[in-house]
This record gives sequence, C-alpha cells and structure tokens, in this order.
Amino acid sequence: MSSKFLFIESMEILSTIPQYYSLLKIFTILLFLWFIVKKLYHRENITEDELNKKLAEWRPEPLVPEVDPNHPSLHPLIVNSRSGKEILINGKKCLNLVSHNYLGLTESKEVETVAIRTVRKYGIGSCGPRGFYGTVDVHLELEERLAKFTGTEEAIVFSYAFSTISTAIPAYCKKDDLVFVDNKINYAIQKGLDASRSTVKYFKHNDVQHLHELLLEQDKKDKQNPKKAAKIKRFLIVEGIYAYTGQICPLPDLIALCKKYKLRIFIDESISIGTLGAHGKGVTEHFGVPSQEIDLIMGSFETAMGSVGGFCVGTSFIIEHQRLGALGYCFSASLAPLLTTAAITAINIMEKSPFMFECLKDKCIAVDNALKEVPYIETSSFVESPLKHLYLKEKRNYLEEIKILNSISKKCIENNLAILSPIYLETEYEQPRPSLRLCVSILLEDDDINFAISTLKKCVEEILK
Repeated sequence: MSSKFLFIESMEILSTIPQYYSLLKIFTILLFLWFIVKKLYHRENITEDELNKKLAEWRPEPLVPEVDPNHPSLHPLIVNSRSGKEILINGKKCLNLVSHNYLGLTESKEVETVAIRTVRKYGIGSCGPRGFYGTVDVHLELEERLAKFTGTEEAIVFSYAFSTISTAIPAYCKKDDLVFVDNKINYAIQKGLDASRSTVKYFKHNDVQHLHELLLEQDKKDKQNPKKAAKIKRFLIVEGIYAYTGQICPLPDLIALCKKYKLRIFIDESISIGTLGAHGKGVTEHFGVPSQEIDLIMGSFETAMGSVGGFCVGTSFIIEHQRLGALGYCFSASLAPLLTTAAITAINIMEKSPFMFECLKDKCIAVDNALKEVPYIETSSFVESPLKHLYLKEKRNYLEEIKILNSISKKCIENNLAILSPIYLETEYEQPRPSLRLCVSILLEDDDINFAISTLKKCVEEILK
C-alpha cells in the first residue's frame, strides 16, 4: 500500500515540472555528447606535405610593432663617467645640464667619504624590508633628521623615489574617494592614482580658477545627496615644482581652497626640496606656509640631495599609517645604508651652508634671462626653478617637434654641451609637449653659463634657420 502511495506521489511531482525544463536538460546532454563524439571521431586527416605547406604560409603577427630605426631608444646615450659638472657621453666630454644635481652633491668629497665609511661598517645593502629585518640605525637617524629639517612631526624613508610617490597615494586614497589633480602631474603620481582606483578630476595646469569651478560643481552635487557626500574623502595632489613644466604651484591659493572645501592636500616636492626657500626646505618655505598646513609632503633624495630613495613627512598620525599601508615600504628592501648616510650628510651640508640656496637662485635667474637671447625657443618655467623646459616658439605637430628637438640635442652634444629632450611613456594621460630639459647646478660658473647659452644658440640656429 505504501509503495503504491509513493509511486502516485512521484508522478504528481513530475507533472508539476515544466516540460521546457526537461527538454532543456535533454538538449544540453545531447550537445555535450555531440562535442565529445566530434572531438574523438571527426579529426581532420592531413598529410605531412599539407602540414608543411600550411606552416610555410603561416605569418604570425609581430610581438612588437615596427619601430623607426632612427628612434632615440635604439641609439642610447651611454655615460662613461660620474655625473658631475662635466660628464662623458659616448666618450665625449660635455658640460652637464642634464642631471638633477642642483647642489653639486654628487661630487662632494664629504658625502663620498661618509659613504665609503658606511660600506666598511654595514656592507652594501640591508637585504630586507624595514618591517622585518631591514631597519638599520641610520634609517632611524635619517627619518629623525628629515622631520627636524622640514619642521614636521615624523618622516618615513623609502628605497626608491618612484615607489615613494606611487605607493604613498593609494595608502590613503581609496575607491570612491575624490581626488583633484593638476593635469601636468608626473608619471609616479599617475601610477599612484591608478592604484588608488579613486575618482580623479583634473584641472588645467596651475589654473586655480578652473579648480575652483570644479569644486563649486562638486559642491552642488554634494548638496543634492548629503548622505553620500559625507562618506567621500577628498584630496588635492600637486607638485612643488612640476617635473614636466618647471612651473611652481600657487600654494597659498590652493591652501585657501582646501580650507574652504575641506580637502586634504598632498605635495610632491621632489624638485623643490633643496632648491626653493632660504634654507632649501621647499615650496612651503618659499611661500612662507607652515608645513603643518600640508597633510603629506613627498620628496626625493635623487635630485638636490645627490643620493637615492624617497621620503614622506607629516604628522605622526599620517606617517605611521604608511608603515603598514604603503606597499613600497612594506615589501621593498630598505634603503642601502651607504645611501642613507649620504642623504644624512647632504642634509648636514644644506643646514651648514644656507648661502648655497641663494647662490642657486641667482644662477637660475641668470640662466632664465640668458635663455631669452636664444632664437626660436622659449621657456615658461618658473624663473627661480633649477629645472627649465625649452619649447619651440612656433608650435608644430607632436612628431615634428620631437624630431627637431632631438636634432638640437644631438648637435649640442657634438659641441660639448649635454642637453636632452625628455622621453615620456605613452599613457592614457595627456602627453606633455616635447621640450628640451635643462638643469641648473650650483657648480656652474659665469663662463659655463655663457658657453651653454652660446652653444645652444648656435645649434638652434643651425637646425632651424
């Protein structure tokens, strides 16, 4: 009796299942079996001659697209000496206007002596990240010196300047956060923004009014949805002196907007630290802005300080977060001790010799004035900036400008003057306009400046006249 009951119940359940569902299952099973049978029994029979013919006709796509044989990357300039006032490029002695050696510390005997002594004591590298077994006492000393030099609570040191910028930003800026950025930011900041996955809004280069318009527009959106707006963190990221233009940021105006619209401000001072201000403390000292008004200052040892690595300074609350949140700090081997003590010595020299910053300023102004005598080119870089970008007065298409500037650079090197046209990676960001990049050093004498300007003038006229 119970078996009969179960049979009747099962039939009732099956009758409730839609017929199309059963058909779909049957079709799926048949399709699966068809693929198996086709794979096992319907293989194409091909003779060895036919196979060889097909292989001979096959033309695979190139892994790399065709490149112009005259592309600069295929003919690299090789340096055969240390990067000082003079430099050997492909065996040719040139006056060096290509290195960011603004204070001439790569040739400092004091820095060299300390570095050699450090190698004898600690060896070449730390061979480990800071959080595990890579912290050496000189790292702690450098961080203490940096905080004191910049007038901030705490500092953190990285082993590479690029990773400093590109990992410091995503340590704070996260998905759904809002970041306002100058559209001429350098490549390290670009990669930091990519890693952050934040919503990025670009304003025109050094255009405070355009930034203000974007903030007003965002303010209207926030008022429409105040609950959502309350959860969004907002940042402003700029450079002290922009690596792609040589222009200085209008810091006081930017800080005023940050206070009004509640933005956290990050500044990359890789070029401005050690070059601006009465004591070389950067764009904050230049404008007389207390460093406490900046949420995070990022910088590099690879420019004015003549070493390798990077750093961030700010409040202890901000910096301590990076020791667990900045990937370039957590997972990279720490800065080599010899480079660490070289940076400490550089700071010592900067503190003992404040006159060097006034001297550098005078040379920057002298070079800027002298460049006005060179025909066919112009510069919009900040007068006191040691980094100058020279552009063609008559604007042409992108590739034509690159070709002309590379020709001028090559002609200058042939005449014992090292000036280069920077090469930029092709990214989704706006490509900087082609230029000749010129770096002013404290080591340059009046005769060196006169030689550089006269040689540049001669080479420009030979190419463009």
